[in-house]
Amino acid sequence: MPVDPYILLLFGTVGLAALLPARGTGADLASGASTGAIALLFFLYGARLSTREALDGLRHWRLHGTILACTFVVFPLLGLAARGFVPAGILSDPLYQGLLFLTLVPSTVQSSIAFTSLARGNVPAAICAGSFSSLAGIVATPLLAAALLGGGGGGGPGSGGFSADSVTKIVLQLLVPFAAGQVLRRWVGEFVLRHRKALGLVDRGSILLVVYTAFGQGTVEGVWQRVSPARLGGLLAVEAVLLAVMLLLTWYGAKALRFGRADRIAIQFAGSKKSLAAGLPMASVLFGAQASMAVLPLMLFHQMQLMVCAVIAGRRSRDAGDRPGAVAPAAAGEVTVPAPAGSSRTGAGTGTRSG
Repeated sequence: MPVDPYILLLFGTVGLAALLPARGTGADLASGASTGAIALLFFLYGARLSTREALDGLRHWRLHGTILACTFVVFPLLGLAARGFVPAGILSDPLYQGLLFLTLVPSTVQSSIAFTSLARGNVPAAICAGSFSSLAGIVATPLLAAALLGGGGGGGPGSGGFSADSVTKIVLQLLVPFAAGQVLRRWVGEFVLRHRKALGLVDRGSILLVVYTAFGQGTVEGVWQRVSPARLGGLLAVEAVLLAVMLLLTWYGAKALRFGRADRIAIQFAGSKKSLAAGLPMASVLFGAQASMAVLPLMLFHQMQLMVCAVIAGRRSRDAGDRPGAVAPAAAGEVTVPAPAGSSRTGAGTGTRSG
């Protein structure tokens, strides 16, 4: 059962923000640095994403359409259903808003590829699916958040819709840097790949800064007084059910749609996951001071999906090894990718568990 070291760093950052939150001028500086870090992250996402590879993957449109439907249709529907099935005494409104937000973010790239490879599934499909999901999520996640959460841009969940200011923030902090990365990719793409390890550290450091700023603001706002251990336990139980349902739906649903075994593996691992690397900066932009409550469910779900999917991938690998003519899985270095959820290229990774 793997524990991602980066997750430990994230929770360590949360602890630091709870003990020593930035205040006054320090908070203003941290907020400005976080804004710049988010813009840098999405610029690098755009610079990494190969448009040609994504277009080549459209040949398998039925598989990618299935994964996108799982990510942006089935997941949100289950999130909405949770409000009716889970009593308010188990999930407070802020925690439920965070749970619903996690159902809106894109799928992962790195871990989906790694687990698909380990289980001897369709790795190229997992690569393209992650790229499509990341690209679609830059637009789909804010739109879904506006429709289902009814808040953002510092107003917090439930504040009654997007304001002109929140739309401007999304465009300037997410879409413009991503588009700039795509436009400049022909000039900076090779540099990004050549220095992928160093830039991977920049990515991860930027996300830690976003987490510190979000949870520091939450501490100042008194967020920890509103989250009891019992509610955290309830949140974990709900997320376990959510993950189990998605794993079952993606596996048996793909079988009902007559996909082959390799494609079913890609659909299960790409369609049942959510990207921490994409969700954290998006939440910071969409929720402002309320971001700490919005990202807590996503952080917990991310580690849970890694642990459960690692076990499933191992079993799928052993099942495949018993089949006549089964091929060996790809080497780990062939499936890791540079950093968070924006990449679609292989062989560039700093690890297989983040994203």
